Amino acid sequence: MASTSLLKSSLYSRPLHRVRGHIRHLATPSSLNIKDSKTNFTQVLAEGPSLDDFISRDSVEKVVLGNAKGPRLPDFLKTKIPSGASYNKIKNDLRGLNLHTVCEEARCPNIGDCWGGKEGVSEEEGRRAATATIMLMGDTCTRGCRFCSVKTSRTPPPLDPHEPENTAEAISRWGLGYIVLTSVDRDDLVDGGAHHFAETIVKIKQKAPQLLVEALTGDFRGSLECVSTVARSGLDVYAHNVETVEALTPFVRDRRATFRQSLSVLEHAKKQGVRITKTSMMLGVGENEEQVMDALRELRKVDVDVVTFGQYMRPTKRHMKVDRYVEPVEFARWKQIAEDMNFLYVASGPLVRSSYKAGEYFIENVLKGKSLEKRTKKLLSEDMTSAEGCLSS
Repeated sequence: MASTSLLKSSLYSRPLHRVRGHIRHLATPSSLNIKDSKTNFTQVLAEGPSLDDFISRDSVEKVVLGNAKGPRLPDFLKTKIPSGASYNKIKNDLRGLNLHTVCEEARCPNIGDCWGGKEGVSEEEGRRAATATIMLMGDTCTRGCRFCSVKTSRTPPPLDPHEPENTAEAISRWGLGYIVLTSVDRDDLVDGGAHHFAETIVKIKQKAPQLLVEALTGDFRGSLECVSTVARSGLDVYAHNVETVEALTPFVRDRRATFRQSLSVLEHAKKQGVRITKTSMMLGVGENEEQVMDALRELRKVDVDVVTFGQYMRPTKRHMKVDRYVEPVEFARWKQIAEDMNFLYVASGPLVRSSYKAGEYFIENVLKGKSLEKRTKKLLSEDMTSAEGCLSS
């Protein structure tokens, strides 16, 4: 105790020496000459540009912001900020049930148009006109296509076993007439998530049997058994996107995806009894006219019913560049060409995407028309059978 007291008294008894001039802090240089600093600043200011330099008409040097070499975004590709009651309801329901949409993850320019529904109608009619594309199996893909902004990873999180039920519950709340389900590629799963996809469709049909369901799937690494699992789940439209022409596929899509593999998926889905098959192509990635024509011919060979054309939009600077912005007149020409090739329906325009709602309106009517036609034929057949029975008796 005595030694401790002695140490404390010796420490506190030392006189405190003040530093002459100014108090030195950690960030203060060891030698500071304030007079020299002011002189240097005055000299730099005097040697800098004057007011005349700023207002002079002779511009010596220009500062260019953005990509001056690439094509500028035309006015017909600019969209308004999304808003509206239907938009906000869909967004809140998705967050509450921890669901994802490709509309958000892929930064679709039509999100306000599709989620917003129809203006100037009742709330119920507006909801029926709204469309959201639900993205199943999480928001992380195992592939890295050069046009897509969805997150990628070799080992994404495990599947949510409650997702099929939550998805069906959310969709049944909205009162929609047509829904699109898609998913990230899950090459880490044995079946690529095919059974998870099919289970979701089954539950949706249980909760809302009148709802028409489109499934926009991946290629399941070419496994036709997985394609069959989804195709036989009770869906109404089977969609799989070829994305681009065959020659550009290795440069646009992930190396595990091929044009021929996509064709086999669409062909097998149709053989499984799917009423409508659908695909989509991006323009503006470097394709030429003959390549697009070849792609359309191949799609017709496997009896694809619906094709859509849209402008490729570069999501971030990390993705492939836009080769050119295609004019609306050219989109209209491709629509006419595809219709002349007997595609059931063609949606073509700068902002059209594979799940664009304009196409769904038509497909919904086609499906209902086919159902009505089928019922009519059945009734006619029954009437003819009964008539023959009466005549024979």
